[in-house]
Amino acid sequence: MKIARDSVVLMTYRLSNAAGEVIEDALEGEPVALLQGHGNVIRGLERGLAGHEAGDRFEVIVAPLDGYGERRTDQLQRLSKKYFSDAKHLKPGMQTVLRTEQGQRRVTVVKVGGKMVDVDLNHPLAGETLHFLVNIVEVRPATAAELAHGHAHADGHDHH
Repeated sequence: MKIARDSVVLMTYRLSNAAGEVIEDALEGEPVALLQGHGNVIRGLERGLAGHEAGDRFEVIVAPLDGYGERRTDQLQRLSKKYFSDAKHLKPGMQTVLRTEQGQRRVTVVKVGGKMVDVDLNHPLAGETLHFLVNIVEVRPATAAELAHGHAHADGHDHH
C-alpha cells in the first residue's frame, strides 16, 4: 500500500540540519505513527512521504517555508521575570515554557537580566533547511477512530 491521505504511516527517521548535524535520531527506535494528510507533521515532510510504501528508505529535504518557517526578528521580546515559573534557573540558550493568555508557549532564552528576560519566540528550527532520512516500517488504512480523532494510534486501537 502506498502512502496517501487517510493512511497511517509507521516510520523511523533521522533529522539533520543543512550542515549535517544530527538534531534528532529516531532511526533505530520505535516507529512513530502519523495519519497522512491531516497535518500531524510539518508540510514538507508530509508531502515527501506521499507515494512511498513499507520498506522504502529515502531522504526528504524540507525548506524553511515548508518546515517551521523563516526566522522572524519581530519574535524577540523582553519580558518580566514574573512570567516565568523557573526564572532563577534561566540561562541563555535554554528553552522554557512561557504561560500566555493563549496557553503555554515554548521559548528560547536569549539574555537574562536582573528583572527582565529576553526571549526568542521563533521555533528553534525556524529558518533551518531540514534533512530527514526516513524508513517506512508500515503503511495501513486508518481506522474510523483514527479518522475521527485526526491522528494515528500506534497499534490502531483507540486509547482515549
